[in-house]
Amino acid sequence: MSEAIQPVFTIDKVYVKDMSLEVPNAPQVFLQQEEPQVQIQLRTDARQVDPGGVFEVAITVTITAKAGEKTIFLIEVAQAGLFQIRNVPQADVEPLLGIACPNILFPYLRETVASLSLRAGFPPVQLAPMSFESLYAQRQQELAQQAAAAAPAGTVQ
Repeated sequence: MSEAIQPVFTIDKVYVKDMSLEVPNAPQVFLQQEEPQVQIQLRTDARQVDPGGVFEVAITVTITAKAGEKTIFLIEVAQAGLFQIRNVPQADVEPLLGIACPNILFPYLRETVASLSLRAGFPPVQLAPMSFESLYAQRQQELAQQAAAAAPAGTVQ
């Protein structure tokens, strides 16, 4: 009697891959009373790092706070993790990398960003919860549109 091969999805390591903080106009920015405008950019990346089913997934966030034309602070953090994904149908690997892994990493990213902004002398930046499911769906839709636009005229999809 043979045992069915069980799928494997484990977290091997969670780590900060890259982190930077800039306060280019210190100490003058601490004397300003103007409320800064905060811009947040977020992206996820995934790559296979070992043919045995080990993947690195990273969420990179860039936060820029400005008052007028002056930069108050700039924070960039890449929170990453190593995940083992084996014996999983290929169609399910991409959603794991694009949804499940970022959902696991995001609380660590939030804590790192809040701590870094606090250590820089500012109130903690609290990242709002993210829906990696909708980000993944949006990215899939964009890829489908790009593929349709790249298809030669007259072909049926």
